[in-house]
Amino acid sequence: MLWNDLLAALALLLVLEGLMPFLNPAGLKRALLQVVELPDSVLRGFGLVSMVLGALLLWWLRG
Repeated sequence: MLWNDLLAALALLLVLEGLMPFLNPAGLKRALLQVVELPDSVLRGFGLVSMVLGALLLWWLRG
């Protein structure tokens, strides 16, 4: 069951990641140009918050 869950999560990730370039490619390009200007510490902070929120959500759903 673990592999099925992992593959389902990966499939959902790919669907969600593909939404922005499909729906608004110009907006995605503008957003990426702004992200390039952010300091590494801000990007790391966003990454950390995202990982923690994802782990907490997974813990809550599976708990």
